[in-house]
Amino acid sequence: MNISNIINAVKVYFDILPDKEDEQDIITQISSGVSFKGANLWILIFAIFMASLGLNVNSTAVIIGAMLISPLMGPIIGMGLAVGISDLDLLKRSAKSYGVATLISVLTATVYFLVSPLSEVQSELLARTSPTLYDVFIAFCGGAAGIIALCTRGKGNVIPGVAIATALMPPLCTAGFGLATGHWLYFLGAFYLFFINTVFIALATFCGVRLLKFRQRDFRAPERAKEARHIMIAIVVVTMIPAIYLTVQIVNQSVFDHNLNRFIKAELTQRGTQIITHDVDKDSLRLRVVAVGKEITQDRQKEAQARMEFYGLDGYRLKVIQGVHSDSLMSLTSELSAMMTKRETERNQAVELSAQVNSLNELLGEYTRYELLAEEIRGEMSTLFPQVGSLSLSRVNEVQSDTPITKYYVAAIVGTAKGKTLQAAEKKKLTEWLQVRVKADSLVVIYPQE
Repeated sequence: MNISNIINAVKVYFDILPDKEDEQDIITQISSGVSFKGANLWILIFAIFMASLGLNVNSTAVIIGAMLISPLMGPIIGMGLAVGISDLDLLKRSAKSYGVATLISVLTATVYFLVSPLSEVQSELLARTSPTLYDVFIAFCGGAAGIIALCTRGKGNVIPGVAIATALMPPLCTAGFGLATGHWLYFLGAFYLFFINTVFIALATFCGVRLLKFRQRDFRAPERAKEARHIMIAIVVVTMIPAIYLTVQIVNQSVFDHNLNRFIKAELTQRGTQIITHDVDKDSLRLRVVAVGKEITQDRQKEAQARMEFYGLDGYRLKVIQGVHSDSLMSLTSELSAMMTKRETERNQAVELSAQVNSLNELLGEYTRYELLAEEIRGEMSTLFPQVGSLSLSRVNEVQSDTPITKYYVAAIVGTAKGKTLQAAEKKKLTEWLQVRVKADSLVVIYPQE
């Protein structure tokens, strides 16, 4: 069997044209999902609220649910299809719907985060603020799977999976969070991620349409369709540049951290020595390592310094803190921790003491309040009841032997003036008046002269 036969045999497995559905039905289906009016618009708004809530409370399940019901994929796939079949009318409608959907989504998310009482930046939000080249690959692969599923029989669960993988909703919600809270870097990073997803889903759709050999539409001005493809290619290139830069930075940092760990493990780790921590100051090109236990000798430190270039750390100066210095550092840390614990204990004791003082003040106030009240109502009482010569008010606690509950009541000791008495009706009237003025639940009036 020659190479040509092998290639032809393999092509049978990868050929998707036999599974292609009716071309006009595919175009009609995609075109119908482009428009954002009525139900589609309301579904988008509610999906944005769901995604914003999920990001706000850091709930992955809610975010996934919002992505599943979002209709944002429609105009993006429509733009890719329009460029692929040179349909400028469909491209205009898709671009218009895409702009409307994007604007409404960002405004809806902004309104939510303006009224939300939760303003803490969660991990789900931060994950949408730093796009990289990997997001480009995810968007392209997701878009490719989506257009193949739309154009062939046996779609299965591809479209929901594409909606989750490409994650169009969370970046728009994060952009709304950035606008609502004034975090412009969050807004720019999240909107850039959304734009990456848009461009490369559309690009994958364009490539899929060409791969499936869709018929081209006839135009009065075919040069405009060609111009649209050139613009799309330019947008793809421009979109990739920042993502490539960010990816290079992340990869460089990852490689640097890996080399640093290799250096410390190979050159400074020894039996009896524990590396506590290390930090790098890239401005001054200094690597500081804190170690305890067996001392790392000066000769070994010099050898490690000389070998730093083999780990991509050339130019850095090594400083090892150990022995007395590291012990002092650990001792200082321990003392600081103990001091903070002591202060926390003293603060708790002060709070408890303050609560006890407040409780005692309230109790003292209960006892002295009635003495002051007796002085306050003496003038009224002498006018209303001239027969009364004296009045004493006090709080009385009653403890009964058959129950642990302590009851209290206010005792009013009334003394009549010399040579005068109080009749039963006057006593009743005095009791009612005292009940109103004293404002006690239980009041007992005592006449010691009787």
